[in-house]
Amino acid sequence: MGKFFSATYLLAKPGVTSHDIDKMLAATVTKYVAAQLQNEMHSSLTDMAKKGDYWKFYSIPLTRIHLYSNVTGEFEPNGNIQHVYIFMIIAVFLLLIACSNFMNLSTARSADRSREVGVRKVLGASRENLMGQFLTESILTSFIALLLAILIAALLLPYFNQLSGKHIVLTVLGKKWIACALLVSPLIVGLLAGSYPALYLSVFQPIQVLKGRLSTGFKSSRLRNSLIVFQFSAAIALIIGTLVIYNQLGYIRSRDLGFNRDQVLTIHNTNTLSIEAKAFKEDVEKLPGISGGTMTSDLPNKTYYDSRGYFNNVTAKASETVLLGSWKIEANYIPLLGMKVIRGRNFSPAMPTDSSCVLINETGVRLLGYTDPINKSLYTGPNPVKEFRILGVVKDFNAGTLHNKIEPIVFHLAADSRAVSFRINTRNIPRLIAQIKERYQSMGGQAFTYSFMDDDFNKLYLSDERTGKIFFSFAL
Repeated sequence: MGKFFSATYLLAKPGVTSHDIDKMLAATVTKYVAAQLQNEMHSSLTDMAKKGDYWKFYSIPLTRIHLYSNVTGEFEPNGNIQHVYIFMIIAVFLLLIACSNFMNLSTARSADRSREVGVRKVLGASRENLMGQFLTESILTSFIALLLAILIAALLLPYFNQLSGKHIVLTVLGKKWIACALLVSPLIVGLLAGSYPALYLSVFQPIQVLKGRLSTGFKSSRLRNSLIVFQFSAAIALIIGTLVIYNQLGYIRSRDLGFNRDQVLTIHNTNTLSIEAKAFKEDVEKLPGISGGTMTSDLPNKTYYDSRGYFNNVTAKASETVLLGSWKIEANYIPLLGMKVIRGRNFSPAMPTDSSCVLINETGVRLLGYTDPINKSLYTGPNPVKEFRILGVVKDFNAGTLHNKIEPIVFHLAADSRAVSFRINTRNIPRLIAQIKERYQSMGGQAFTYSFMDDDFNKLYLSDERTGKIFFSFAL
């Protein structure tokens, strides 16, 4: 069965573009992969293209992988460029909120100083003098705020690094454009914040100012009311966005995924035990605190798995082939992980003929067009065509993340020694892991690594968790 989950790194010569590399990869697929696809999926590249399906490799620059790549089998949870754009928009909104708040405070403070303005005008101050005074005060206030902002950013940077999982260093003057932006931004903010009160004050006559008419005008200003409405609207939008994100994260944690991921310990790399892998599983199952074990690497917390083409009729055309996930499991896999067979029956160790049978999930049944799939034949091929009898239907469950739709899956009763999972029932987990490690190493196992299924599941949503926390910080 073909496996295409390898990442290949190419060092391009100067002048070679991604488009050039993609053309080369397309030719490679036609030359080397087409025959294998025809054999395993009963479908050629041309047949797949007619149905709107495509099998191809593509290149992506190394520097774009983290934010722009979202393919099956990523080495770790990626970032998302859309989240970056969202946070940029939020940051702009926060700055606009701060600017509008500053303008409101400056305007209110200027109105309180109306008598001072009136006296200055009586003593001969010109409109230009008054405007210069208010603008200078606003710009100075903005520069002081800038210094305080840099200090606060430096103090909160360790928290932000911990929150985002990054290692960012504050280099205010490290790049010229950053230094220029920091110098220009308070100037622009100061001019914007001070322009309205300066212009508004300078046009009034001294007699109107001294009689207090200016103060009344400020209180009924449409601009001030509009700025206040904008502030509250933006703040409410941020709060609503935060609540939506946290509700989504809560939904992920509490949703019934169709399997039980709690208290499941997976030992990886057990294929290094070779023929001893089965003996290792049976030996560990005898330990106190172990409820049972199953040997397979096809687990629902994976982000990728093997697949091949299946069809429900031996005479089916290539266009009727359906690409389904092909999982290798043991007979106790379904009950150990808390899945359910809703029609037919599960594999049975007492039935040797089950090795030529399969289980299929509900989505697979729908895609293949079965009305009653039990004891019906399922085929794969075409060279040679293999026939399997459907024993039962597994209730749909979410494999991978909830961001993806439920995939169609066929379960084969077959050996897969790449990993062994155990359901544990003990509070002394470190001692149990030490006992398992001892048996693993005594049988010649290499690189003992393990993980808990619920931790692996949570890692799939690490990026979502960080996004929620950052969004909450913005809203706060």
